[in-house]
Amino acid sequence: MAEPATPTAPSDPESVDLAGSRGSLTIKDRAIERIAAAAALQVPHVVRQSSNLSLLTGRELPRAEVITAGSAVAVNLYIAAEWPYDAAALTRRVHDAVAWHLHEYTGLVVHELNVLIVSTARAVEDEQAEQSVPVEYLESDIVGGHTGPRSDIPVVSPLPPLATPAAAPAAALIAIGALGLAFVAARELLIVRGTYDGAPWIRNSFEWFGRLHWHPWIAPIAVVLVVLGLASIVVALKPRRRTHLPLRLSGAVPTVWMRRTDVARMCSARTSALPGVLSARTVVDRRRALIRVVAASDSSIDDLSTTIRAEVEPRLALLADPIPLVLKVSRHEPHTPTTETGTLP
Repeated sequence: MAEPATPTAPSDPESVDLAGSRGSLTIKDRAIERIAAAAALQVPHVVRQSSNLSLLTGRELPRAEVITAGSAVAVNLYIAAEWPYDAAALTRRVHDAVAWHLHEYTGLVVHELNVLIVSTARAVEDEQAEQSVPVEYLESDIVGGHTGPRSDIPVVSPLPPLATPAAAPAAALIAIGALGLAFVAARELLIVRGTYDGAPWIRNSFEWFGRLHWHPWIAPIAVVLVVLGLASIVVALKPRRRTHLPLRLSGAVPTVWMRRTDVARMCSARTSALPGVLSARTVVDRRRALIRVVAASDSSIDDLSTTIRAEVEPRLALLADPIPLVLKVSRHEPHTPTTETGTLP
């Protein structure tokens, strides 16, 4: 019976490949941040933006914040965009470019990548965009070749701009009262331990309440406290007032809002630019847009009202919840100075 062959060591020591002698590769977060920022700069309309304090504050754009766990990475990418741009298309291109670069250069799986446009810069003519590394792919390669089919993203309606809660003043008073109560409690603790020599406030107050008998002023104070308690409950449950008006856009949910003040300024500006209008003042509330117009003395009020409606109503129709337009046109009456006649003394 033949004996089993004994493996012989290779003649070249350098050809020995032992798994335990290979070591490990560690990619630091700072390197991943630089790769993400460089990849973002390759996308058209993404520009570098910095200030004199960028070296100290680290607020240069594009800027990335990464969190790594094993072979996965999550990235928040902040960029500056060159105006004009399509925000949805630009963020999608940046997302695809950065995800592909991170996977190609680091081998990490991009678990989450958020692209945020935090600044806008105007385009400068005849200026070449700075690129950290050469562009080695086309946009079609990124979208078609390096990304899989995208599932439909559920549309989530963003929260509308709301005013400060009506309970904010009461909450501030409660917070101040809680701080005062904490101060009194700390003072009582120091008195009990003998650290501070003084008259206790809480014990004396309870003793005073214990000796208190019925007085005529107790009933009005009880009524006032009940009313304040009911008013506080109503204020706490009162919904916050919506401060902006949504615009009618192509999306499923409103994402662009205007203040009522801005809508009023737009209506006044459009009206004041019309011939025959001396002044215009607009008030926009929840029910209507009221424009008070002072017309020239030689203008036709009917014709001017028709012109104003044709100019302003299409702008108000851009609102998701259109409000009616109310016009109040008055004619300017020039003041005729009176001449007094008399005899000199």
